[in-house]
Amino acid sequence: MSTKTTRAVVSVLVVAGALATVLFATMSRNADYYKNVDEVMPHAQDWYGKNLQLRGFVSYGSIEKVPDTLQYRFQVKNADSTVLANYTGIVPDTFKEGAEVVLKGRLHPDGAFYVEPNGVVAKCPSRYESQQTTLAPGAAPMSQPTGGQ
Repeated sequence: MSTKTTRAVVSVLVVAGALATVLFATMSRNADYYKNVDEVMPHAQDWYGKNLQLRGFVSYGSIEKVPDTLQYRFQVKNADSTVLANYTGIVPDTFKEGAEVVLKGRLHPDGAFYVEPNGVVAKCPSRYESQQTTLAPGAAPMSQPTGGQ
């Protein structure tokens, strides 16, 4: 191989190695597992300390707020599994009992899930579903305009 070819090959390998190192370091530091509560809680010890995005539904009657603070405790359930979540911060407007939530944080050995700041996302599917109207008995539905008359 000529000197030019050797330099080109070495340069490409160095640049590719540097990019791979940066990509690996960035991805592994910010990697989160996206799991449902019922996937994590049966084997909770396997998930202690790992970054998780945990999905479930806020249990009815479980939301507790410490007066004059932004501290919340609530249970999140999916299927037959439940986890206690601790969060300090402002909750979204759609956060309520029965709401589907995705929590970003870590599961601790005490069995509680500690949510990081701004780590609560509450979904509200009713806002995005089409509204259905109830017709009076015997009434015919209105036809859609065809636009060509």
